[in-house]
Amino acid sequence: MSTVHILGVPLDHGAGRRGVGMGPAAMRIAGLHAAIERLGHAVRDRGDISIPAPETQPPGESKAKFLPLIADAVASVAREVESALDQGGVPLVLGGDHSIAIGTISGIANHLRVKSGVTPPRLGVIWFDAHADINTPETTPSGNIHGMPVSCLLGQGPDSLTSLGFPGPKVSPDNFALVGLRDIDDTEKRLLRESRIRCFTMEDVDKRGMAAVMAEAIAVVSRGSDMLHVSFDIDAIDPRVAPGTGTPKLGGLTYREAHLAMEMLADTRRVTSIEVVEVNPVLDDRNSTAELAVGLIGSVLGNRIL
Repeated sequence: MSTVHILGVPLDHGAGRRGVGMGPAAMRIAGLHAAIERLGHAVRDRGDISIPAPETQPPGESKAKFLPLIADAVASVAREVESALDQGGVPLVLGGDHSIAIGTISGIANHLRVKSGVTPPRLGVIWFDAHADINTPETTPSGNIHGMPVSCLLGQGPDSLTSLGFPGPKVSPDNFALVGLRDIDDTEKRLLRESRIRCFTMEDVDKRGMAAVMAEAIAVVSRGSDMLHVSFDIDAIDPRVAPGTGTPKLGGLTYREAHLAMEMLADTRRVTSIEVVEVNPVLDDRNSTAELAVGLIGSVLGNRIL
């Protein structure tokens, strides 16, 4: 069994509304430690990254709000994640908004680059999300950086976000899969086509079934990769099941589709890091979304029905 290194990132600044900064606390309150320990894993909780409240900081550039603060925060995340991997642990990063993935994946990529001597490193990423998160400061309609992490990880974005660990892309589009897409603007559609990332929309899930979609997604991200990261935005799930998120969109994954995806990832025995983001307790119903998130974490760490 593994040692799971929990890292909370109470970052609201990349999103358009407050509340996700309390996501790490909500998931811990929902029994995260006990759920992991029941599976036989050890837990090391590294606590939370210290982040000033948005109200105390100027938002700055309208096309990349709170950029200096977010850049500092994700740099701290990258260092903590790299440290956890250097110690042989499994990083579990709790958000916070999805901009934290820039730090998480940059830390993983730098660890792998140093270990393998290969640049860019051979890292596979499965990204569950209702949205593409592939805008840049030049294309964003909102200026919210949680809509930009995919582009940053492909090496396109502000230098302070693309140069963490080492300059340039942290993951190849050939080993990057997006699952659960259903709310994409026209500019993002073009950017996705140009990116060569493998995209699985909710139409694909409806037509083919979750098992077939996940089998292909896992094959894509595993081909030639040395590590596998799972980034799960809770808004990938239908808001009737997961109401506690700031960007809800009807027609998402069902409870069982989400668990099946995580169970199939666990079956690969290749998952080396996990993050769960955009859980917003302010919008939740009695912490049910945080409890769901903890259940999904359990599934990807090996929990089974029988």
